[in-house]
Amino acid sequence: MQPDAPALLWQARRAAGLILEFMNGRTFEDYEQDPIGRSAVERQFHVIGEAVNRLRRVDPGTAQRVLDLPRVAFRKSLTSLRT
Repeated sequence: MQPDAPALLWQARRAAGLILEFMNGRTFEDYEQDPIGRSAVERQFHVIGEAVNRLRRVDPGTAQRVLDLPRVAFRKSLTSLRT
């Protein structure tokens, strides 16, 4: 594992945890109606995407070991996922 890989994995995991924290007890409709909350959640998805894409570049071997990596390395907004 390259030296940057643990930090990138930590960043992605931390961002996912923040998304769960931000959305705890809230519905998708709550998300849609709250522009500040929506921005916070979408920012964390951006952090995850950046960390995962960087992991692919700096340590492809570790990236291959992450289950469903292609599913988490995305750049779509949440609203586009609803359609």
